[in-house]
This record gives sequence, C-alpha cells and structure tokens, in this order.
Amino acid sequence: MTDEPARHGASSTGHSAASDAAASEDEQVLVQQAARALAKAGLVHAYGHCSARIAPDRFLVCAAMPMGLIASEPGAVVRTTGTLPDGVLGEVRGHQAIYRLRPDVGGICRIMPPALMALSTRRIVPRPRHGIGAYFDDLRLWDDPRLLRDEASADAMAQSLGDACAIVLRGNGAFVAADTLPRAVTLAWFLEDAARVEASVRAAFDDPEEGLLTPDEISARKVFAGGVVERMWDFLTRS
Repeated sequence: MTDEPARHGASSTGHSAASDAAASEDEQVLVQQAARALAKAGLVHAYGHCSARIAPDRFLVCAAMPMGLIASEPGAVVRTTGTLPDGVLGEVRGHQAIYRLRPDVGGICRIMPPALMALSTRRIVPRPRHGIGAYFDDLRLWDDPRLLRDEASADAMAQSLGDACAIVLRGNGAFVAADTLPRAVTLAWFLEDAARVEASVRAAFDDPEEGLLTPDEISARKVFAGGVVERMWDFLTRS
C-alpha cells in the first residue's frame, strides 16, 4: 500500500487547497504529538496521517512521512475545498471531505491498526462488548479496499461516515473523527482495542450475537467525563 503526495492541478473552485495562513506553533506541536502517539500505539506504520482543524475552512495535516519519525517537521495547512497542496498525501482528500460535511469535527486520524484491519477483510467491524467498545455502537464499514485519492470517493466515504465517530475501510484501516484531535486519538486507540476484543470473542465462541452490551449499558459507558481523553492522551504522549 502506498499513498503518493498530490500535485497542484486545476480546481473546480478555482484555487488550491493550500492556505496563505500559517498554523501556530501550538497547533503544529499538537499534530506532531498526535502523530507520534498513534505510531507509538501501533495504530499506524509507514502509512497514516492525522489532522486538526485550525479554522472553519482550514486544517493542519501532519508531515507526509512515517508518523513515528515526525519530530519538529511542520505539517501543511490545507483548505477544506480545492486541490491539495504539493507534497500532501492524496488520501488527505478524506480529511477534506469529512471537515466539509462535519462542522463539529476538529480532529481526524487515518489509521492502519492490525486487529481492525484483519477483521475488516471479512467485512466485520467491532461490536460494543466492553466499556471501551461502547463508543462504537454505530460503526460504519466502507466496503472498498482502494485508496481514497479522488474527490468523488472521498466525498462518498464521508457521506457514509455520517455523524458516526469512525468508519472502517475494508482492508485499508479506518478514519476516526472527533471534536478535538486528542479525542480522535483516544477513539482510535479504543477502536483497535474493540477490534482486539471482537477477534478474541469470535475465536472462542460460536455466536457473535452473545455478550453484547445493552443500549442502557452503552449509554452509561459512552461518556468522556472523568478525564477519559486526558488520561489516554497523557499515556500516549508522556509515557
């Protein structure tokens, strides 16, 4: 699997998605931290990317390189419409499409976690079976393993995501979206843990419908109070 940087081209909007507004140092540091956290957790490898919205029509995406190797390399500011700037990976169109359709989204992770990847090849997505899995009671599946390098495919994927927090791409990882980038990183970690549990349960028991959380249990566990995001962010960025 590869994802090649985009090149400038004509845009239906008449401009490139490159922005003339630079990201702040704090915004760059946040995206760099998130990139390293995702790599540390084994949720990405040579491929993957993350971004944070920095204005209603702009976002900052991490440098186009293996995320675990990102130190002080600056990310690129991209508009939510228009062609991608030079050097930005083609699948960043997926970020563009989600930000356009979801004004509530402030951070996105494009991940390649192993347990989720394996399940997705059988068109299986994690079900809410334990506390961390409760966040994925409305998990979507994009049933196409091809890279999302064109605007039409990216838009269709974002439409399929709808108002959910994640969409699994068959044989191709997932997009995870949240109101902040630290929360998106947290949910990315939760998603792979839910996939680990799903795979273990299916290997041990015959009926995949057994052992699911009830709607009341999901509602009780699907919360972010009590420092849920802050503790996971610290765990992934400080330990």
